[in-house]
Amino acid sequence: MIEVVNRQRHRRMSAAERNAWRDFAEKALRVINLGNSEDIAATIVFVGDRRIQKLNKNYRGQGKITDVLSFPSEQTAFELEAGVNLGDVVISIPQAERQSIEHNLSFEREVRQLILHGLLHLSGYDHEIDDGRMNETELRLRRRLRI
Repeated sequence: MIEVVNRQRHRRMSAAERNAWRDFAEKALRVINLGNSEDIAATIVFVGDRRIQKLNKNYRGQGKITDVLSFPSEQTAFELEAGVNLGDVVISIPQAERQSIEHNLSFEREVRQLILHGLLHLSGYDHEIDDGRMNETELRLRRRLRI
């Protein structure tokens, strides 16, 4: 189960849009092949630049705006009995908007790529240490998801 939370005011986001992001994230989890995605939870949080900059500074020591951050959940055995919660994917909507223009992509496609990227991190991938494995997987899954 995916929960989508909008904590930014930069861009209006209707309930239908949040539902579309949720549906995409659930599809992405199935494609990542984590087993039965119905037993897996994660939260997608949309924020503004100031919030993501603060999170990036506090958790990564980098005081700059970034596009996406992932916060894996550390569940106890008791919590795991209720299902796996992968954690949170936090996306800066203003940064996603800038990147969509820079990369000549639709805003929706850029956000889908960021959701996929964040979910891959929550699934254990780390492009900073895996000799390109995450990047290869992400490109393959983008094709499969048509993004």
